[in-house]
Amino acid sequence: MSSEVSTSQGTQNVRGNPSLNVWDLPPSARPGFQLDSAHFVSESEPELLSVAWNQDFGCFSAGTSDGFRIYNSDPFKETFRRDLKSGGFGIVEMLFRTNILALVGGGSDPQYPPNKVLIWDDHQSRCIGEFSFRSPVRAVRLRKDTIVIVLEHKVYVHNFSDLKLLHQIETMSNPRGLCCLSQNVNTSVLACPGLQVGHVRVEHFGLKMTKFIAAHDSNVACMALTMDGLLLATASMKGTLIRIFNTLDGTRLQEVRRGLDRAEIHSITLSPNVQWLACSSDKGTVHVFRLRVRVASKEDLANQNSPSSSPSPGTIGHQTSTSSVDSLFPPSPSTDGDNSSSSLSFMRGVLPKYFSSEWSFAQLHLPEVTRYITAFGSHNAIMIIGMDGSFCKCSFDPENGGVMTKEEEVCFLKSDKK
Repeated sequence: MSSEVSTSQGTQNVRGNPSLNVWDLPPSARPGFQLDSAHFVSESEPELLSVAWNQDFGCFSAGTSDGFRIYNSDPFKETFRRDLKSGGFGIVEMLFRTNILALVGGGSDPQYPPNKVLIWDDHQSRCIGEFSFRSPVRAVRLRKDTIVIVLEHKVYVHNFSDLKLLHQIETMSNPRGLCCLSQNVNTSVLACPGLQVGHVRVEHFGLKMTKFIAAHDSNVACMALTMDGLLLATASMKGTLIRIFNTLDGTRLQEVRRGLDRAEIHSITLSPNVQWLACSSDKGTVHVFRLRVRVASKEDLANQNSPSSSPSPGTIGHQTSTSSVDSLFPPSPSTDGDNSSSSLSFMRGVLPKYFSSEWSFAQLHLPEVTRYITAFGSHNAIMIIGMDGSFCKCSFDPENGGVMTKEEEVCFLKSDKK
């Protein structure tokens, strides 16, 4: 597998001005779009090809059969769109709220071949980098210093400043483009499928360390990292269990149960404060689980380095990890605010394992008509975007859990044209 890389001005100023929040500017403050087609407003609603949250859940992008759109999540509003005469985008990856986008053609009439990635500076209205491959691009992931391009059997890691290739990672067949990146400045972590069924490969680039985690017996269907990359959550093709791992040593820290029946997991999301996990599936139900592990703060690390102190339960240090799985769980029995457990959990070892599983803390039922992707908002809010063009915001009670309350529902694909 090989790739070709080109830029509009050699390797100078590849990133343009990625600190500019171009999506907050009025349309008159942005230059025109100069891809292969002129700026054009379609008379009919386009087909939705992709939806994706940005890295902090403040915005999401929608790739359509005739361009792309950017939406603010809270408050919900369409902030920008590019409508073209022809040409769809199957991948529109944002870099936080900046003017930098990664674009990949898609649909029956793609704007560009699906084996090509454009790094687009929308403030300058020009392509600042281009990657071409021999097979279709399955996913693109961005952080401020890295561009990651996922093919079915390989992951390419490029430096953002000059587009130079840093790493090539072989994977097993990965048609879903599974890959996730940490976003904290102090940690550079990548997770992707390994070369064996059910295995996840974790690259700690800053530590120059690779860790292989045997996550499941069947193929991994979905995965997510915390912002610092120290916790990994995974689900298999069975879709019944979600497991949380320490990425430094591969220890399984927690296991929660989505349900008993097989399901296709559409998304797993870890909250920025590392207290909650949300998942969605083809069953139409969004589940929220309480995490019982946490990442160490600077104060925790200082205490751990003291000879007279011992680590707090469930704490993972940036350079160290616990050796005992039992020490990562609170010794007290489940109380209000924990995930639900079966009333027959006292018969562990006699009944099947699912009777002692941790079930979801809060739930929301949606129509089983499309693929939903979850995100966390402020004040215990869950935000959900669907491939049917729907946006839903709901909230959950952090003390009692139960059925979530819907606060807002919008069909964003049919919003008034700008």
